Amino acid sequence: MNTAICPGSFDPITNGHLDIINRSAKVFDEVVVGVLINPEKKGLFNVDERVELIKKVVKNIPNVRVESFSGLLIDFMKKKHIKVIVKGLRAVSDFEYEFQMSVMNKKLDPDIETVFMMSSAMNSFLSSSSVKQVAMFGGCIKGLVPEEIIPDIIEKINGMYKNY
Repeated sequence: MNTAICPGSFDPITNGHLDIINRSAKVFDEVVVGVLINPEKKGLFNVDERVELIKKVVKNIPNVRVESFSGLLIDFMKKKHIKVIVKGLRAVSDFEYEFQMSVMNKKLDPDIETVFMMSSAMNSFLSSSSVKQVAMFGGCIKGLVPEEIIPDIIEKINGMYKNY
């Protein structure tokens, strides 16, 4: 089976992430959305919440599954017998960082390949950070994230900042 992983923190998943996942699902037999647990990073959503939000938006893509992992991506891939990483690129700055990660991953495991997908033009400006910031200040996030998780994001932000 030809399996690929789309790794990231997805805090929260955006329409840009979802676009890359959808397109990957058309290329590979199976796509694992790998949700990174980074203990040094305080996110809006904890890892279990992020996994559930992603499952909610990919539920109609039969060859996509969602799993969390910690540690090195390469170690998770070895355990799951995955040989391909799919990364979305929005801009040249993304390429520089992702290229470095690709070379490092190749050094750690020469059998791993990284495939880059260009972001669609309408998603090229999107990031989870910008979505959170817009939502925190009461801006409209419609069209930035999947419709079905907008209430989750608003509720989480309202819960975090209700005392301010």
